[in-house]
Amino acid sequence: MNGLQRIGGFAALYLALAYVIGIVLFLVVLDYPSITDPAQKVALVVDKQPVIYASNLILYVVFGSFLVVLALALHHRLAAGAAGIMQPATAIGIIWAGSLVASGMVSNAGIAPVVALFGKNPTQAAMTWLAIETVATGLGNGNGEILGGLWTLLVSWAALRTHGLPKFIGYLGILVGLVGIISVIPAITSLVGVFGVTQGVWLVALAPILLRLNDSRT
Repeated sequence: MNGLQRIGGFAALYLALAYVIGIVLFLVVLDYPSITDPAQKVALVVDKQPVIYASNLILYVVFGSFLVVLALALHHRLAAGAAGIMQPATAIGIIWAGSLVASGMVSNAGIAPVVALFGKNPTQAAMTWLAIETVATGLGNGNGEILGGLWTLLVSWAALRTHGLPKFIGYLGILVGLVGIISVIPAITSLVGVFGVTQGVWLVALAPILLRLNDSRT
């Protein structure tokens, strides 16, 4: 179990780092959120294929894989004292991980066909990429972090019930989870970004606990 805890700690560190990488790549390097025109988006995909492909791998496919490890590590740590909470929490965490992996795979699978189509019919390529992006965004919880919010909330609740993690991590996780859950409301979907940043902080705080660098639970 100690080995799984340490692996979970490294997984938490990777997830936190992935959030930072995502901010840099999508907001700074690609400036993707500011591009709303389908023609401009598909042109960016054609021009930045390697960056977008790597981004999807790092932020969705690998992220989801490490998330499974972290979900299992937290389950083993907290389930004994809060099985009724951790069983659904772990199921939701694994479902969330699967949806993220699927999102990245769908997006990457669409790059090559869209690039090939772009040379023949840019307008059709733009519409095709718009359809692919819509599916990938839905799978990736871009329209509301209900799965990530629920998982974080339930894990943090279990931690407070069992004293399995320091209290500040539990309370912070409750707040992060609530932000994720309410981000499904269309008028405040922009809170998805707030969820990502705050969950990154939660993960950074969680990692050393699992790595046994700090075993305090007060």
